[in-house]
Amino acid sequence: MGATRRMTVSQALVEFLAHQWTVDGDIRERTVPGMFGIFGHGNVAGIGQALKQFNVENPDLMPYYQARNEQAMVHQAVGYARMHRRRGTYASAASVGPGAANMLTAAALATTNRLPALLLPSDTFATRVADPVLQQLEQPWDIGLTVNDAFRPLSKFFDRVQRPEQLYSIALAAMRVLTDPAETGAVTIALPEDVQAEALDVPVEFLQDREWHIRRPLPERGPLARAVAAIRGAKNPVIVAGGGVIYSGAEDQLRALVEATGIPVGTSQAGGGALTWDHPQNLGGVGATGTLAANRLAAEADVIIGIGTRYSDFTTASRTAFQNPDVVFVNINISSFDAYKHGSQLPVVADAREALSELSIELEGFEISREYTERIAREKAEWDAAVDAAFVPSGLALPGQPEIIGAVQSTSAPEDVIVQAAGSLPGDLHKLWRVRDPLGYHVEYAFSCMGYEIAGGLGAKRGLLADGDDRDVIVMVGDGSYLMLNTELVTAVAEGIKLIVVLIQNHGYASIGHLSETVGSERFGTWYREYDGEARNFQGEKILPVDLAMNARSYGLDVIEIEPGASAIDDLKAAVAQAKASEKSTFIHINSDPLIYAPDGAGWWDVPVPEVSTLESTQQAREDYLEQQANQKPLLG
Repeated sequence: MGATRRMTVSQALVEFLAHQWTVDGDIRERTVPGMFGIFGHGNVAGIGQALKQFNVENPDLMPYYQARNEQAMVHQAVGYARMHRRRGTYASAASVGPGAANMLTAAALATTNRLPALLLPSDTFATRVADPVLQQLEQPWDIGLTVNDAFRPLSKFFDRVQRPEQLYSIALAAMRVLTDPAETGAVTIALPEDVQAEALDVPVEFLQDREWHIRRPLPERGPLARAVAAIRGAKNPVIVAGGGVIYSGAEDQLRALVEATGIPVGTSQAGGGALTWDHPQNLGGVGATGTLAANRLAAEADVIIGIGTRYSDFTTASRTAFQNPDVVFVNINISSFDAYKHGSQLPVVADAREALSELSIELEGFEISREYTERIAREKAEWDAAVDAAFVPSGLALPGQPEIIGAVQSTSAPEDVIVQAAGSLPGDLHKLWRVRDPLGYHVEYAFSCMGYEIAGGLGAKRGLLADGDDRDVIVMVGDGSYLMLNTELVTAVAEGIKLIVVLIQNHGYASIGHLSETVGSERFGTWYREYDGEARNFQGEKILPVDLAMNARSYGLDVIEIEPGASAIDDLKAAVAQAKASEKSTFIHINSDPLIYAPDGAGWWDVPVPEVSTLESTQQAREDYLEQQANQKPLLG
């Protein structure tokens, strides 16, 4: 038998994680560079003790970081993972019961976004010697069921260490999924609180450095040849660039392909940054929140080349974006699940970077027509002019969100990172934000989780700092999402990590308010107003006396409040410039008019409207819905 060390399960797991390395070509980095943890009776004597012990003996082995909310811990890990193109992420340790359950939302977010996050929720006693324990879920029809079983459908990998000897196979299997670009997402290892503290003789081999090489599969010759033939026969091809382009680091290959062929590009939310906004072939966002330029050309395209996109309903405008009756889909994706979506006739299972390199070779000499090139330029110029107009300050006391975006855009640096997730901002940013850096657009829109912004922005900043990159991270967030989860501002203050937070106060849920109007519900339940006991609703005029600027100030941030008035946009620009010049986190508060919208991109989103209603507004909305639904296809391919 080889050399061993006597360790607890927690100590062995923490040291094991400290020696895992991701290798992507010439890049080698720690897969798990640190761990977040909130301790309770479930993990304070297990993972908590292990982190303490290593902090004393070897502080660099597995750095520990505090957080204020278990969900936010995982959001930070996801933000970090995106900035590191899925090569690294943080582990998040939570106590049993409510601590573990608090991570469920974030687990779903990680898996939906195809981004790695390692979750270590504590579990109830494996021995059941103390049964039931505090915070234990009990189901009489399945005594073995715990809160942690809820992670099963939310995770790409789930297992429970019921005995110490199981740690080896479970930890290695978890790392395989965590570092596999085709399978990654939330990876969950449930740790019973008694097993965490149990000892075993750990083989030294288990604790040595181990490398996990990112798979970059090449396209198979047959599928590639069929895809090339379809593209060569196309008159009006369009590329849909998704997050896979960013995660693969394939921006240069995409740019080379479109410059050689002239094929235009529309981006999904995750694909923002695949091309800089001013590239002649970049038409901006495509789909439900896309630009008019991208959606017009997508509607007429005869070949759609999807690269690293999961084809969500927003990207496909609920299967209405692509209206050419003879349209053919070439779907390039490292995941066969996504490559075959929507009945694609031409799936290509391959890494985005490798596939684009091969396409450039195979499509040598192919160019789109001069007429199509001129059409692309004309549509792009018209949309760029529409954005310019939307950015012009209105002079109103309460500016609209588009001009607020324009002010932040004009004052930010090209390399700065904009972070967002939920509400009306993702849609407006998808249309309006002019991305100038591959990592500059960080909008979590697969799960569109309210509350992601501040925690995700903090994780993104951690990711940059780990690479010695001091560019600014600008979090734009509405008051609705801010109220969901803002406490990681305390974490930023505690560690001296700089964020710029632009809080847009519109006293309600702007996005759902607008959607409510389109489905005939007239913004019911979407305003933040005092309760009207007589009308039994929140639709009155009395705005709540909530002071979010004071809230941020109480956390220890520098706060700049923009007063309503004709100079609000100029004042906002000055505030962003001041925040960028500061070394501390700054919170900028500005009031807005939620009824001023971005230019229309002619996208549609399928939100069913009741077939029958006594409300005239709902009846009209149903008619509009049926008219749009008529354009919907059962399959894209």
